Amino acid sequence: MKSLLVIKPSSLGDIVHGLQILQTVARQLPDCRITWVARDRFAPLVEAAPFIHEVIHFHRKEGARGLWEVMKTLRARHFDAVWDMQGLLRSGLMAAAAKAPQKWGRRDSREGAGFFYNRRIKLPDGPPPYHAIRVLQGFPLGSGLNAEITFPLTLKPGPEREWSTFFQGDPNRQFVIFTDSRGVGKEWPGFDELTRLIWEKIPDSRVAWCAGQPTAPQATPPAGRFLNLSGCPLDEMIELCRRPSIFIGNDSGPMHLSAAVGNKVLAIFGPTSPLRFGPWPIGAPRTQSIQAPGGVLKDLSAKAVLVQLMELAGY
Repeated sequence: MKSLLVIKPSSLGDIVHGLQILQTVARQLPDCRITWVARDRFAPLVEAAPFIHEVIHFHRKEGARGLWEVMKTLRARHFDAVWDMQGLLRSGLMAAAAKAPQKWGRRDSREGAGFFYNRRIKLPDGPPPYHAIRVLQGFPLGSGLNAEITFPLTLKPGPEREWSTFFQGDPNRQFVIFTDSRGVGKEWPGFDELTRLIWEKIPDSRVAWCAGQPTAPQATPPAGRFLNLSGCPLDEMIELCRRPSIFIGNDSGPMHLSAAVGNKVLAIFGPTSPLRFGPWPIGAPRTQSIQAPGGVLKDLSAKAVLVQLMELAGY
């Protein structure tokens, strides 16, 4: 295989999983040129991967016009294989537009996307639900390749940030907290209290907050021990997740990114399953999950999270 088209426009966490798969593929096929279709807002992350040679931007907010522009670009191209890792109608139409003898798709595809494939990956053994990584491993396995995930996920060096010196201490005393998630029902309300407890119980600890929207803890931060990057752009968030630290957050894309680059991660889950959406690898010493009682996030106390956090940090 000398040329491969990967279709995985979104979301952030799913793209992280896809990049982990493609890093493994690129190491086995060093002469293969890999092209990726990504939604424009997530394209900077894919472009940061040194093993991805080209990124085609999908402008989803432009609706049918954005889809048509991608299809028009792909119609003029030829690939040895297409991997539709998204499995929805839009991505199926993109796969149909590209010229390739092999068009691989997900066996669990929806919205009629399966109509556009001539190959389908095998689903993992055992009963569902399956973790996203296990599903995506079917693509290299279907092509006779090794699908083992290696760490860390390699990304090109980003620009030096003015806040970089905040992360010059012990990574086990540095905490990155991502306070929101794509769905309100997956957002734990205890980050403010947890932040206060970290400052109180872990000497010399430093905490950085990040979120899609600007926010701040209610407690007054100790001098030099708090960094607020909430509301920052995606490229800055990517750099923050890559800093040596312990990541704490909801079921979210930044959580998966921090786990992929090799950081310790404590993921907080409510109604969703950590077996399906938890940080990979599931159950590893550095990637742990805590699930709220009965799946109700408001019933999970900050003290309970702190206990597991201190265990993860080695205190």
